[in-house]
This record gives sequence, C-alpha cells and structure tokens, in this order.
Amino acid sequence: MGTPSVFDNPQPGLTIVSIFLSHPNMEQAREKFSPDELTECLKHYDIGQPVGTQEFNRGSKRSPKLIIITGKGKFLLKRRVPGRDDLAKIRFTHDIQRVLIRHGFPLPRIIASTDEGKTLLILKDRCYELFEFVSGEDFDGSLDASYHAGAALGLYHRLLANFRTEYSPPTGSYHNASTIRQAIRRIICTLPLESRPPQNEVTRLVESLEGSYAHCCGRTADLGLEDWPTQIVHGDWHPGNMLFRQRKVLAVVDYDAARLQQRVIDLANGVLQFSIIAGGESPKTWPDHLDESRFKRFMRGYATEEAVSHAEIQAVPYLMCEAIIAEGVLPVAATGTFGRFEGYEFLEMVDRKVRWILSHLEEIYAVSNS
Repeated sequence: MGTPSVFDNPQPGLTIVSIFLSHPNMEQAREKFSPDELTECLKHYDIGQPVGTQEFNRGSKRSPKLIIITGKGKFLLKRRVPGRDDLAKIRFTHDIQRVLIRHGFPLPRIIASTDEGKTLLILKDRCYELFEFVSGEDFDGSLDASYHAGAALGLYHRLLANFRTEYSPPTGSYHNASTIRQAIRRIICTLPLESRPPQNEVTRLVESLEGSYAHCCGRTADLGLEDWPTQIVHGDWHPGNMLFRQRKVLAVVDYDAARLQQRVIDLANGVLQFSIIAGGESPKTWPDHLDESRFKRFMRGYATEEAVSHAEIQAVPYLMCEAIIAEGVLPVAATGTFGRFEGYEFLEMVDRKVRWILSHLEEIYAVSNS
C-alpha cells in the first residue's frame, strides 16, 4: 500500500524500491473509478448500501482504489493494473491468502462476490478485488516493530511450508540473476552525459558492483543454497507492505510477488529492508552501516516462528548484498537516475553499503546468533 517518501520525512528501514516509487519526480495522474464503473462493481457484492467513500491514494497510480463505507464496515475496492492481471496468478495469490486467513495470519480479508463466491471480479476485461479495509500505522523504526515484522515473516513461512498448487509460480529473484548482471554492465551507457563522472570512475564502480555481486553469488553457491528446499515466499517483505498497531503487525498486504524460492532469500531481503539506514538530501551522507539493533530484533522475531540453520545465517549477508545491488542497479540501468538522484552517486552509496557488509561478516553472524 506504499510508504511515505524518505526524502520528505526521513525514516529508518524503508525499502529502496519503495523510496524510488514514491518519490515526487515519479508523479503521474492517478486513475479513478467512474461513477458507472463503481455502481456496476458494487452490484456484485453483498456489503450493504454505501453511505460514503474515501479516496485511497496509495500504491500504483494506475490502479484506482476507493474506500467504501457501509453499515457493515469499511472496504477497499481495487482495480488491477493492466499487465498485472494474469488471472491464474491472481487466483494463486488468493489461494495463499485464504490459507493464511484460516490460520489466523494478519492480513485484510478478501471479500467474495455474489457470483458463485468468487474473490476475483471480472467486468469488461477489467479485474477487481474487494478487501476489508484495515486502518493501521506505518513502521515507526522501533525495535519492537522490527521484532514483530520478523516474527510475521517466520509465521508466513511456517504456514506455507507445505502449500501446494497446480499453478507454476515464478522462481526468479534478485539472487544470481542474469538480468542483474546485465543491468550492472548497462550503467556505463545509461548515466547522463552532463553529470557523468570520468570514465575511469564509472568503470571502477561498475567493476566493484559486478565483483561484489559475483562474489556473493559464489559464496551462497558454496554454502549449497541451490540444493536447499524451496517453498512459497512473500517476495516483497518490506515496511511499506505492512500496517502496525501498537508496534505489532496488524496486516501484511500485497502478495503479488509470491513465488517459489528458498526461504532464506525472503529472510535476507526482509532483514535488509528493516535494518538499512537511509534518509537525507544526498546518498553521499547515508551511513555505510546497518542498524544492528533492528537487524538483531528482526532475526530474533523470525526465529520465534522458524528455526534458522547455521548455513542460512551464513548466507544472509551475501544475499543482502545481492538484494541491495539489484534494487539499486535496475532503475539506474533503465533511466540513468534513481528518482531525483544521479545514478552514479546513488550506486556509490550502494557500493559503500555492500563493502561494509562484506567487511563485517563476523559481527553480522554474531548478531544473528544472539
């Protein structure tokens, strides 16, 4: 459901991708429901007579969302973005959510339509979903919230460890991906000429990122990650996909990135997103180090639900490096920039953070085991 921009109101732990997507430079007109469209949609749900509506201006601007208020409560109506309306995939994510709901996992309930109880409504080649509306708080950067975010991820993994489906889920990720390697190499061509540093500096940065990514992929291979069991993971575990109440997880949203992977790939990305330190007017001022306390609390929370093996702990920092490199290079390779930031200075910051992680492995392992 989106997060505030870290550039407007610096907050710890925000995912880099959510920072990029929420930045003012990325503004575009937000699509809205037409009155006729809204009336037709609501005919298919038994939620009572609407007494009011509220705009819900979060998430993709191409996906209109509206809070519907009735005598039965508040509901969130959403129209799917074209291109993200693969019916089989949506039904797969709905199956996941139904399993989670049955076991008491915190998420908004999907409302079934009166059309044979289906949770996906299709009208005129457009896809709609209706959820109960959950009102909560954003991640406040606290240790308690970090702990409960880790515990929620552990619970998610435990509940879906034996989930089976006829659908073939995606399996790709930030880990050991040819698309990431190609993106790193494209940086040299996409950086704007007017702000491009000397060629030797760009080459040095590209070689450093490329070398770090290859090193981390190699180390996880040495640990045997490719042979570890896979299961359905969330794929996008970050503060912007969570709502809190009194620092406990009230609801986890957005299951579109669910896929089949080793759970540690999900865990590493999650602990990165909750321990990374960002903020400030320039990436040059962002610190290299992680927030050790939030890292520890997230990992401790996860371990209350799922035991973490020694090998998985060994893999976590390498996968964290792969994740932050992937999130940084993909936008820069496509546009030459990262939001309002010059691509080069942003990737320099990424490179600094990666080198810090790789030079503090023993400290990270000690924190992971504490």
